[in-house]
Amino acid sequence: MQGLGWLAAVFVGGLAGWIASIIMKADTGIFMNILLGIVGAILANFLLGLLGIFAASTWIAQGAVGILGAVILIALARAMRR
Repeated sequence: MQGLGWLAAVFVGGLAGWIASIIMKADTGIFMNILLGIVGAILANFLLGLLGIFAASTWIAQGAVGILGAVILIALARAMRR
């Protein structure tokens, strides 16, 4: 996550992963939520960067990007299982 320290990245990532798991009705644990949020934020920042959109390095902006990325990751995981 751009501009956030490690502790903030874990906190924001966990929150983003938790919200994404509620949106997607996925039954994930706290560690998977943190992982989904952090990896999702990295993925979404990369994809948005390809489109020329760069999220601010604030907690709210990176949280929203983390939610978007985690939702994408959950959807990809579901698609690969089928």
